[in-house]
Amino acid sequence: MTPIDVQIGDGHVRFTGRAEGDLGPGSVDPIDIVERRRRAVLDRPWSWVRQVHRAGVVVVHEPGGASGTEADALVTTDTNAALAIFTADCAPIALVGGSGGTHVLAAAHAGWRGLMEGVVDAAVDAVRAHGASTIEAAIGPCIHVECYAFSPADLDGIASRFGPEVRGTTSDGQPALDVPAMVRSALGRAGVEVVYESDVCTGCSHDLFSHRARRERERQAMLIWSE
Repeated sequence: MTPIDVQIGDGHVRFTGRAEGDLGPGSVDPIDIVERRRRAVLDRPWSWVRQVHRAGVVVVHEPGGASGTEADALVTTDTNAALAIFTADCAPIALVGGSGGTHVLAAAHAGWRGLMEGVVDAAVDAVRAHGASTIEAAIGPCIHVECYAFSPADLDGIASRFGPEVRGTTSDGQPALDVPAMVRSALGRAGVEVVYESDVCTGCSHDLFSHRARRERERQAMLIWSE
């Protein structure tokens, strides 16, 4: 799989895969090798966070700024910044906000725990706080319902908040969580229009890393920047 490129207004979004290598901060490879891989994808300083499945958002004021901060979303108005999220089943979300001459970019890491914690609302609120009145979103590859068996009790709690559409069934008939549906619900309730959604499942596709399906520790990346 070649990287997926999506244009949303002034925002350019790229989703990498296995071919680009392990790009995450937890890589077993030396940092200089990881940095070379990142620069091969986008030759700019990357801003990234240590993702903890919560709802923290950091503001990036300069290229490469805030890197290593503990959070699950980043927001910037700096046209030279590049925001990165690393995933291996969770959903990467890119947000582009605008109003007149204001352009705001954000990136969020959304697993089910982070979604329950409110990471989408926190990221959207941060984009609006920087002056955006309209927001569009792109959802990258993540684990899909056919590969994500889930506890019925936990499903009940999620469905009570995000709606019955989050319930599903795996390919072998077990109760399952539909992560893309959960993300769409969170974005819709926050007043965000989804203009792109990948149909690729990290569990099914061997072109992507998956912790759930294959216990892989490597991470692909989502990047968003202004061009």
